[in-house]
Order: sequence, then structure tokens, then C-alpha cells
Amino acid sequence: MGTNLRPIIVKKEIFLGQLKLKSLAVDANNMLYQFLSVIRLPDGSPLKDSRGNITSHLTGLAFRTTRLIADYGILPVFVFDGKPPILKAGEIEKRDEIRKKYALEWREALEKRDYAKAFSKAVMTARLTRDLVDDAKLLLRLLGMPYNQAPGEAEAQCAYMAIKGDVWAANSRDYDSLLFGAPRLVRYVTISGKEFLPSKGISRRLRPELIELAELLLHHGITREQLIDLAILIGTDFNSGIRGIGPKKALKLIRQYRSLDQLPKDLRSQLPRNYEEIREIFLQPSVTDNYHLAYEDVNEEGLLRFLCEEHDFSQVRVEKLIERMRVARQSIKSQRELENWFDK
Repeated sequence: MGTNLRPIIVKKEIFLGQLKLKSLAVDANNMLYQFLSVIRLPDGSPLKDSRGNITSHLTGLAFRTTRLIADYGILPVFVFDGKPPILKAGEIEKRDEIRKKYALEWREALEKRDYAKAFSKAVMTARLTRDLVDDAKLLLRLLGMPYNQAPGEAEAQCAYMAIKGDVWAANSRDYDSLLFGAPRLVRYVTISGKEFLPSKGISRRLRPELIELAELLLHHGITREQLIDLAILIGTDFNSGIRGIGPKKALKLIRQYRSLDQLPKDLRSQLPRNYEEIREIFLQPSVTDNYHLAYEDVNEEGLLRFLCEEHDFSQVRVEKLIERMRVARQSIKSQRELENWFDK
């Protein structure tokens, strides 16, 4: 879920075209959850092949993500979550309970043939298993698209790659990349331009957002360390936060008292005992320099076999996908060569 910084975020709405030839370190698990949530049948069931294997995530990667490359020249570099910090166990357990609750409500709505309600409940039941992740990695490899395995949190690794300048920005719907130090975070990189709101059963229009960490900190007159303290007050994936304190109140407190250590005693007593350990998760995350950024040629034969023979995708659509990637790769190569020529 990440930390809810939305009420205090300083953002710029941008167009997908402004991300042309920009490399983005993508929180892969976050994106796959989005595909698994919304790419469903009208009754809320996920897409499946004839063997019963879920394919919603493969559909999203194959046909939605490649359009970002082909139509807009955006260059995603995928990063998958590694081993979560021990402190995240409570959050993971809470998410599982939420899924169980919505799965029950989905089945009840199906029994009543209330398919609109069923879909809105099903969106919250998505579960990303190891097999689904492995299938996604294989598809990316066949598409020639780079992906990397983070040792810990994917958002920490995305931030690290952006800090080093090896990618232009981190890309996630959550804000945690900012806490990990990403100089830029891009949200809502989607062609559909919509987000489904399960609580209301409707979709809202979205525009891509660019958030620059330095601008956010300057606007509020705080440091990144203070932003992390603010997040701990609200609640992160590693702690539940203090009841009754939202982003705006937390900002006011941090600007007044400067750090968690200097809060009044009554508030400090409500902090998690290990808040310094939570700080360190954001300040000294587990990351690696062993990552891959280069795009490769599409494995056409392997792609046809994997998608069409193993997962029942339309051969005509996959052949169009292959041609799309072939043209896109040549176009991006030509544009980069042209830019390099003008930079001389």
C-alpha cells in the first residue's frame, strides 16, 4: 500500500509524450498487481487460458506495456521485489486478510448476479504468486525488455538506480520511492488514462504525474530525513502510525519539532519502539549494483510458443506485437543516434 503522502504531494501533470526516450525503473510487482486487478472479465474473474492459468498480467505486459514503448518511446526497466524486511510481515498479513474479505464479498455478489458489484470486489482480491512472477519474467525476457531482481524492496532499488542516474525516474503508484531517495517519481504511466475506484464502482480519469523530491522538500521546508519521520507518524508498510495523525498534521508536527526524537512526550510514547529501525530501512535499504538496463531483440519463436501454444493467445495479435516491437526498437535506436549527433 505504501505511505499516504497524497495530501502534501507537490506534483506536475505531464503528458506521456514528455517521457519520450526516458528510462523508468518500474516497480514491477506494483504494475503486475494493477494488471491482475483490472484486466478481468465482466464478472470479476481474471483472464485464464484453457488450462486454468491466470493470464491477466501477461496480457497487460504484452499489449499495454509494449504500446508505451512503441507509441511513446518510453523505456521501462522492471524491478521485482526481493525478500521483504521482517517488519513488513504485519502489513503482508493485513493485506491477506483484506483479500479474503473481498473474495467472500465477490462470491456473494456473484450468487446474486450483481456483476457490477462483483467486479468492484474482485479488483481487491488480486494475489501475485511466485508462478505469476516467473511467467512475467519469462515474458519480459522473450520481449527483450530488461528486468532486475532487487535484494529487498523494489522501490528502494528503483530509487537507487535513479539516484545513480542510470534511469531518469522511478515509476510506481506508491510514494515510497521518494522516502528511499528517488530524485524523481513518475506515477500513472498508463495509456488507458483511467483508474478504477472499487469503493465507488467507477473509474476516474488520470494524467501522468511527475514528483521531484527536491521540489517537494523545498516547498515544505523539510529534509528527506524529516519526510521519513513524517511518514512514520502517518504509518508505513512497517508501522501503523499514530491514530488521528494524517499527512497534514504530521507535516505540521515535524516542521514544529524537527524530528520524532523531539516530539512531546505524549506523542513520542505512541511511536513504535523500533522507529529508528524503520528510519534505517528507508535511509540504508538493501540494494544492488548488479542490474541490467539494455534492451535486446525479441525472441520471436519463443514468444509465439509461450503466448500462443502455452497460454492460448491469438497468433495474429502476437505477430502484430512482434512487428510493433521490431519497429519500435529501430525507431528508438534512430532517435537516440540523432540526439547523440546533435549533442556533439
